[in-house]
Amino acid sequence: MRFAWQRENSANQVPAQASLTSRLVYAAYNILYWMPIVLPFTRAMDYRTGFVTLFAVLIFRSGANLYRNNFLKLEQAETFPFRSP
Repeated sequence: MRFAWQRENSANQVPAQASLTSRLVYAAYNILYWMPIVLPFTRAMDYRTGFVTLFAVLIFRSGANLYRNNFLKLEQAETFPFRSP
């Protein structure tokens, strides 16, 4: 919400474009989020391993989102690769 409000009230209405590397990291980051959810249901991973992996991924994502929301400026936050969609 903070970034939407800042974008609305800024003089530059055009959002910053992320680099190719940043977009690839963003895609891999979101794919890795789904792996501990999908793999146990296909029996490629044990349920306990999937739960522990998902817990670690969620802790990392929470930390990355806290960092993005509290410490980055608008331009930095828009190109930050570790963000939720």
